[in-house]
Amino acid sequence: MQRVCEGDIAAFEGLVERWKTPVVRFVFRLLPDPDEAEDLAQAVFVQLWKTAGRYTRRARFSTFLFTIARNLTLNEVRRRVRHPADSLEGGRPATDDAEGDEGRPIPDPGQPAADELAQRAELTAKIDEALAALPEKQRTALALCREGELSYEEIADVLGTTVPATKSLIHRARETLKGRLKPYLASGDWDPAA
Repeated sequence: MQRVCEGDIAAFEGLVERWKTPVVRFVFRLLPDPDEAEDLAQAVFVQLWKTAGRYTRRARFSTFLFTIARNLTLNEVRRRVRHPADSLEGGRPATDDAEGDEGRPIPDPGQPAADELAQRAELTAKIDEALAALPEKQRTALALCREGELSYEEIADVLGTTVPATKSLIHRARETLKGRLKPYLASGDWDPAA
């Protein structure tokens, strides 16, 4: 990061390469739209370049980066709440090239069965719903813990809170998710590392 502060573009490209996936996954946890997550991740790195002069060596780079990511993502969430957009997609859905003569998709034997895909989609929707219902700080703390690969100390710095408060936020988020998702899990067991 010190080289980036001095204008080294190759060092910046190395940081982008190393941190792009964790940033995209973190943004996606807060704003579950894959295209928007990619766009916001790019904005995070643009902002990183613009604010490189503010970086101090006393702070870990990941803390600095995920603070930018959190702020930009929360700004986008707030903007969407203030200005909800109507769907631009309308009319007839686009057809797939892999369709039969009568417009029906040709089944791929290597793909899971339709009922299995439907169950996965339902579970994914319930998980997304449960994550979205968490308070912002809990959701962010959990996302930083899982996707950002940050320590409790770093997460506390990003959130502007203490380490015990951070641990509590993560614990409460996991317990809330466990309670909300238990009916949808076949075994009823909860694996917070999953």
